[in-house]
Amino acid sequence: MTKPIPDGYESLIPHLVCSPCSEAIEFYKKAFGAEEVMRMPNPMDDRLMHAEMRIDGKMIFLNDDFPEYCGGKSQSPKSLGGTPVTIHRYVVDVDAVFQKAIEAGATALMPPADMFWGDRYASVTDPFGHHWAFAKHLKDMTPDEMAKAMKAAFSQM
Repeated sequence: MTKPIPDGYESLIPHLVCSPCSEAIEFYKKAFGAEEVMRMPNPMDDRLMHAEMRIDGKMIFLNDDFPEYCGGKSQSPKSLGGTPVTIHRYVVDVDAVFQKAIEAGATALMPPADMFWGDRYASVTDPFGHHWAFAKHLKDMTPDEMAKAMKAAFSQM
């Protein structure tokens, strides 16, 4: 019997539009240790209709820009002039993951720093316009402790 939800696809799956998608896959392998699962090329040109990879054991779908499909909504952040979405990853070593992303071609948005909410945090934009954030949880904090730490952090700005 066919499973309605295939094994390994049980969680939310980000679907990134990247142009060119084949270069994005190679970047994600180098920067984040992504494992390529499959590619489905468009039979009409060299764009990828669909691709799949895993990062940290979780699926991510990708495809090239296809403004002619989905009512013009299948476009990359570069085509749209930016993105309001950030892909957040908890990692063991924020500094190392940040540096590896930069060396692979990402642009720093926020260098690694200990944050008022108890995480070490950094963020980058990949060469395809997608934002990535990396965090390591350093300490558990109550909402009151976070509010006090946030007030102190913002008073120094």
